[in-house]
Amino acid sequence: MTGIITGNDTAPRAGVDLASALAEAGRRAAEVPFTKRLLAANLLARGETTVAQQLLRPSTGHDEQFEVSMQPSRMVMQDYTAVPMLVDLAALRDATDDPARVNPLVPVDIVIDHSVQAEWTAGPLALTRNESTELQRNAERFAFLKWAEEAIDNVTVHPPGAGIVHQINIERLCTLVVESEKGWLPETVLGTDSHTTMMNGLGVLGWGVGGMDAQSVLLGEALTFRMPQLVGIKLIGTLGETAQASDLALVIAQRIRDAKLGPAMIEFCGSGVGTLSVPDRCTVANMAPEYGVMSALFPTDAQVLDYLALTGRPAEVVEAAQQVLDSMGLMHDYDDSVTPCFDRVIEIDLSTIFASLAGPSRPDQLVSPASLGASFGEVCEALPDAAGRRQLSSGAVAIAAITSCTNTANPAAMIAAGLLARRARERGCMVPSWVKTSLSPGSPSVTKYLSDSGLLDDLEHFGFHVAGYGCMTCNGGGGELLPAVSQAIENENLQVAAVVSGNRNFPGRVHADTAGTYLTSPALVVAMAIAGTVALDLHHEPIALDQDGQAVMLSELWPSREEIAETVRSFVTAEALAQRRQEHELWQNLQVPSGARYPWSAESTYLRSPSYVSTDRQPFAARAGFRVLLALGDNVTTDDISPVGSISLNSVAGKYLRERGEKVMNSFGSRRGNHEVMARGAFSNAKLRNALTPDSPAGHTVHWDSGDILPTYEAAARYRASETPLVVLAGQRYGSGSSRDWAAKAPGLLGVQAVLAESFESIHRNNLCAMGIAPIVLPASWRELGLSGAEELELSASGDGELQLSSSAGHSVTVQLDIRTERERRLLSSGGVFAAFLEDIGA
Repeated sequence: MTGIITGNDTAPRAGVDLASALAEAGRRAAEVPFTKRLLAANLLARGETTVAQQLLRPSTGHDEQFEVSMQPSRMVMQDYTAVPMLVDLAALRDATDDPARVNPLVPVDIVIDHSVQAEWTAGPLALTRNESTELQRNAERFAFLKWAEEAIDNVTVHPPGAGIVHQINIERLCTLVVESEKGWLPETVLGTDSHTTMMNGLGVLGWGVGGMDAQSVLLGEALTFRMPQLVGIKLIGTLGETAQASDLALVIAQRIRDAKLGPAMIEFCGSGVGTLSVPDRCTVANMAPEYGVMSALFPTDAQVLDYLALTGRPAEVVEAAQQVLDSMGLMHDYDDSVTPCFDRVIEIDLSTIFASLAGPSRPDQLVSPASLGASFGEVCEALPDAAGRRQLSSGAVAIAAITSCTNTANPAAMIAAGLLARRARERGCMVPSWVKTSLSPGSPSVTKYLSDSGLLDDLEHFGFHVAGYGCMTCNGGGGELLPAVSQAIENENLQVAAVVSGNRNFPGRVHADTAGTYLTSPALVVAMAIAGTVALDLHHEPIALDQDGQAVMLSELWPSREEIAETVRSFVTAEALAQRRQEHELWQNLQVPSGARYPWSAESTYLRSPSYVSTDRQPFAARAGFRVLLALGDNVTTDDISPVGSISLNSVAGKYLRERGEKVMNSFGSRRGNHEVMARGAFSNAKLRNALTPDSPAGHTVHWDSGDILPTYEAAARYRASETPLVVLAGQRYGSGSSRDWAAKAPGLLGVQAVLAESFESIHRNNLCAMGIAPIVLPASWRELGLSGAEELELSASGDGELQLSSSAGHSVTVQLDIRTERERRLLSSGGVFAAFLEDIGA
C-alpha cells in the first residue's frame, strides 16, 4: 500500500470487490457491521478469501476461536514507543550480515510529543523554556531518531513542537483510503500507543498494539488475533446543554466496564451519532483503552469528508475517499432503519449525559459534580469543612492541567474552557496560590484559534499559558508541584488532588504525590483550578467568591451550547487548522551519525544495544522450581509494571545513572532506549503494593532463598545467578493501561517466565507472548487458591492449553495457558519475537 493520489483524472478503482464478497456470503451490506466489512476488505486484498467469507457470514453466536489477521497501510508511533522499537531494529541490523534487510515494510510516522515536561508554567516564557529544556535534555535520543529517519527506509519523524501524535494523525495524516497495486483500499493503521483508536472517529480502522507486535508487522507479518465479540453502541437523542464529548466518553467507560464484556471491539450506530461532530467522535474513540476494548469505530459519513477538507487535505484526497468508500459501500448516514448484526447492543441516550468527572483512580469511576467531595473522601483521611477550603488543606487541587489528545483535538471543548475562563475573569475570580495550572494544546492550530478568539488571553489570566505541545501532565510530565504544596504534603501529611482533561488517572501516573486524580473536560479543569479544592459539591456550593465577595456558582459560568457553537464557527477555520510551527533551532542543529548501522556508545545512558535481541533467551517450559517474584492485586497497570515518570535519585535506576556520572536523572520514558535503566525500574511505581512485603517500600520483594528483603531488581539478579525461574502472581485486569512494551520487556529481563493472573488486558497479554512470557489464567484469586507466594511452584502440562499448578505447600489446581493464535504459540516456544525473527532471517 503506497499512498494517496496527487492529481489523476482517472476515477479511483476499488482494490477489492466487497459487494460480491457480501453477496457470496449471503449478506446485505446493512446487516454487516462496518468493522467486519473493513477487516474483510483487508483480508481480501491479501488473498485471504476464505477467512473473509467466514467473517462476513451470519453467525449463530460469537466464535472465540475464529482467527483473523490485518496488515496495516501504515503505522503511527510516539517517541517513547518509537525509540525502543528503533533501538530493537538497530540491534537486529547488527545481528545480520546485511543491515538493509531490516527495514519497515510499511510507512511509519513518528511524532515526538511525550518527553516535553511542564516544568515552567503560568507565564509567557513557559513554552520557550520547556521546549529548550526538552531539546537539550534529550539531544542524544532525538539525534538517534533523526539517524533512523535517514538510515532506515519508510520512517518519517515529526519533530518536537508539532503537536500530539493522535491529533496530528487525525488532522494531517489520515486519508481514509490508500492506493495499492490492486487499486484503492480503505486506510488501516496500527499504532504503538493505545490511544491510536482516536482515528476510529473518522472511520479509519486500527488500534494500539504492543511494541513487539509492531516489530513483527513492520517486518512483514500480518497481525493475527482471535476475532473478539463485536458490540454495537447505539446512540439516540442529543447531548444536553452542559454535556460534552468527554462526558459521553466517561459514561461509556463506566457502562462497558460494568458490562464485563471481555475481549471486544465496539462500533457506534444510531441516529445520535449524526448529532456528534467529528472531533466529538474522535474524543469518544480516543478512550477505547479505558473502555477495555480493542477499537471503537464510527463509520465514515459526509461529516468526516467535510472534516478532511476543513483540516486542509487536498481536494483530490477528499474526492478519492468519497468515491472509493461509496463504491465499496463503506459510507454511512446513521439512520435508525437497520441496526447491523452485532454480538450485543448497548443503547445510550445522549440526553442523559451530564457534565461529570472520573476518579480518583480509574477512568471508569464516574463522579457527578455533586458527589465530587464524597468521592475524594474515600481516599483521604480527613477533608476540611467549608471554612477550611479557602486555604491549602487536604483535598486541595495541586495540579489543574488542560492536556491530552482526548480533549485538545476537540475545538468545542477548548472553546468552552476559554468561555468559562472569560466569565470567571469578568466576575473577578482568581486561582488559589497552591494550584499549578498549565495548557498543553494538541497542535499549534489550537493556540491559533484560541488566540484569534481572544480566549487565550482569558485562559492565561488564570495561569493557563501554553506550556508545550505534547502529552505533558496526562503522561506524568507535569513537573514538580509548587514548593508550598510539596512541603505541606511532607510536613503535614496533606492529601492533594490533580484535575486533568486527560484519559488516564491510575495511581501515581499524573504525579506520585497526589492522592487522587480526576479526569474531566477542559472547562471543568478551569473551574476546579478556580475552586482550588475537590472537597465540595459543585452543584450546590460556590466554586469561588467574586470581587464583591458574592458566591460564584458553576452554573453561572457555564457557556451555552449555542455560544460554543457560534465561537467554533467563527474562529475554527481552515486557516487556523493549517497552523504549523517552524522547527526549533536546536532540533535543526542536532549532530546526526551516518551509516546503516548505529554507532552505539559505551558511555551512553540513553541508548544501549539491548541484550534481549538474541536467540539465547530460554523459552517458557512447564517445570518445577518456580519462585514467586511478586504477588499483586487487581488492576495492575503497565504504569505500575514499568513507570514512565521521573527517576528518583535514590532508586536502583538512579543509583545506576549516578554511578555513570549522570546528574540529571530525567524520566523512565525518556530512557526507554536503555534496557539497563528500564529493567531496574520494573515494578517500582510508588503506588504498587507487593503482598510479599506489605511493610516495605514500593519496589521491594523477598528473595526466598535467603529471606532478605531487597529491591526487586536485586532480588531478581540473585535468582538469575542461581538459574531460578520466576513467576508473578496477580489478580484481575493485569496490564491495563498503555500499550507499553517495556511492561513485558522489563519483567523478561528480570527472569520472569510466566504471569499467573485472573485476567489480562489484551494488549499487554500480546506483549507478554511476544516477549516469551507465558500468560496463565487462574480460576480464582491466588489467595482463594490457597497460595501465599512463599511456596515453590510447579507447572506441568495436563491437556490442550491446560496446565496443572502445584505448590510445595500441597495445593493443586488446573490453570489455562492464554495463547490465542498459532503465532503466539510459536513466539512462546521460540523465546519471543526477536529470537523468532533471527531464526527466520538466519534460515
